[in-house]
Amino acid sequence: MIKFIAKSAFVTAFLFCATSYSATIQPNKTVISAEINNAVIKTGADNYEKYLPLLKDKKIGIVTNQTGILSNKTHVVDFLLEKKINVQTIFAPEHGFRGTADAGEHIVDGKDPKTGLPIISLYGDNKKPKPTQLSGIDVMIFDLQDVGARFYTYISSLHYVMEACAENNIPLIVFDRPNPNGSIVDGPLLEKEFTSFVGMHPIPLLHGMTIGEYAQMVNGEKWLKDGAQCKLTVIPCVDYSRTMPYSLLVKPSPNLPNDQSINLYASLCLFEGTNVSMGRGTEKQFQIYGSPYLTKTNFSFTPKPNFGAKDPLYNGKECFGEDLTTYPKLKQLELKWIIKAYQNTSDKTKFFNGFFTKLAGTKKLQQQIESGVSEKEIRKTWQKDLEAFKKMRTKYLIYK
Repeated sequence: MIKFIAKSAFVTAFLFCATSYSATIQPNKTVISAEINNAVIKTGADNYEKYLPLLKDKKIGIVTNQTGILSNKTHVVDFLLEKKINVQTIFAPEHGFRGTADAGEHIVDGKDPKTGLPIISLYGDNKKPKPTQLSGIDVMIFDLQDVGARFYTYISSLHYVMEACAENNIPLIVFDRPNPNGSIVDGPLLEKEFTSFVGMHPIPLLHGMTIGEYAQMVNGEKWLKDGAQCKLTVIPCVDYSRTMPYSLLVKPSPNLPNDQSINLYASLCLFEGTNVSMGRGTEKQFQIYGSPYLTKTNFSFTPKPNFGAKDPLYNGKECFGEDLTTYPKLKQLELKWIIKAYQNTSDKTKFFNGFFTKLAGTKKLQQQIESGVSEKEIRKTWQKDLEAFKKMRTKYLIYK
């Protein structure tokens, strides 16, 4: 794969004629400070002078949801229509176009009441756009806010969209967005035999890349079906470094309500593969954990149906555990909470379920926890794979 650095809209438009490539529009190289907040950062969607010329007189399909907004809170679909861009179809990932569906909830196709545009769900049985759904589309756009975890399914949707674009010879433009966990690369790598929609490729649990960088990796490593590559262009963020703090403008999904939940998400989401609740059905999702089967503590909560959790685990039952709402920001994947919960649960044979291995991407982690291996020793077993991943990853990084 040849990586092109396009310095003008003309050059990038020319590159669309190539049979297989990955292009990145060159971001501005402004000197920045790690203390600058996200008010200064321009996302790919805000970097519109780079992509509007590529969309002129084209029929557009777009994969997006409530996170696809500009800094002024204008939705990217509304912005494109204001600019007279011919948007044909909206494709929506897990949680739907407006981001209101529960995790795993079946999403049906429909029509956006504001714009009248058709919405096609890319979740459930239709994870990959069909040729008939792409008929007449000249260019696809992908604009979703990722959170940097392998099992967050927006990057799985990206894989299938890239694959469909490659098979149907449709250029794909990714509007890049900062990764709020962008400096963290940690956790076990996915083993191929455990590939699923919550783990598509051999990357660590926290990959430390933006969604645009990740798209370049998928293309460059030929991870699409039959080693295909799509015609990929990444519209980069401007004035962004992966070490910069970044607060999301809207919830990326119903159960990630704030910065704390997003930072704790990768560590606490492993509880999805156990009989422990991580706060669905409360207002502290992914900031607390507990179950009726853990040792009683001074902290407890009782899940009840709410937005994003119509039927939460342990609905109406008191759960004992730990409140992490004020825990200091994590700089790595933390295993101490799941190890502690396993050690304190009343029946260890009922702690793990079959989903845990899919989330972990390996059988080893469950085996290590069950065998009493310390977190320090577990982490050592990841290091060789992590170093190899980091070395491979450098080829696809856009930001420092």
